[in-house]
Amino acid sequence: MTILVGTASWTDKSLIDSGKFYPTDATSAEERLRYYASLFPMVEVDSSYYAIPAPQTAQLWSERTPRSFTFNVKAFRALTGHQFQAKVLPKDLQVAIGAGAENLYYKDLPAELQTALWDLFFTAVEPLRLNGKLGAIHFQFAPWVTSGGPPRKHVEHCVRMMEGRGLMAVEFRNASWWTPRNRDSTLAFERERGLVNVVVDGPQGFGTSVPAVWEATSPELAIARLHGRNADTWAKKGLTTSSQRFNYDYSDAELGEIAQSVATLARKVPVTHVVLNNNYEDQGQRNAKTLTALLKQQKA
Repeated sequence: MTILVGTASWTDKSLIDSGKFYPTDATSAEERLRYYASLFPMVEVDSSYYAIPAPQTAQLWSERTPRSFTFNVKAFRALTGHQFQAKVLPKDLQVAIGAGAENLYYKDLPAELQTALWDLFFTAVEPLRLNGKLGAIHFQFAPWVTSGGPPRKHVEHCVRMMEGRGLMAVEFRNASWWTPRNRDSTLAFERERGLVNVVVDGPQGFGTSVPAVWEATSPELAIARLHGRNADTWAKKGLTTSSQRFNYDYSDAELGEIAQSVATLARKVPVTHVVLNNNYEDQGQRNAKTLTALLKQQKA
């Protein structure tokens, strides 16, 4: 039973600007990643949601971290049903789509361009896979991806595209997947396909809220993703950064309860990842350290 605790991103602007985590002499991308990896065994790459990285970048990530280090990589936003803009893609794809095109959706692209996006993404993460450092590819589906109809078909399409490409972790942001009526069928859907059910900790009572479902559905891996519990900012309009939305400092008591749930979940699978996504300044890193200590106490 292995539990790896880390954070969502190591390069968030508010983290770097705060000066609370990195040493003053860690001023380059390489120095920051090396320092982060000296303290934590895994990290989630979030930048890949906004733009697909170059393979050379992923190779550098691999070279700058210990042999046992793990990267979970967030799927590019077009693949998870979110809006995207052509300008974040390589020039050839921009030309094919229309260089100035905005508010695009995957479903509106021709099949050959859809395939090109998948190929681009898989090429980007290949260095991590080849070096044994790719944990899971994390699909955080858009809030409008419901459990039925065409949205469900898109999830099934993603599952087919991911076959043979590594572990697929699924985070639903639409509560229809987890209603009392659908909960068991959603878990069965994930288990039958070997998908990693992502346990979500976040504010409740909003249109994008989902319950924390502490169930393992993959025989290899479980993931818990902690977004903080800031109800004031979760659905607030006009925020300019994700760190504003996830501005929350877990108390030791809250982390103690989470540690118990993680320990129970971890008994069901060989490896469990816990990702702190409360990424305002150094909140995630501090909470990750505390949670790691609490989990060690659980094992003692």
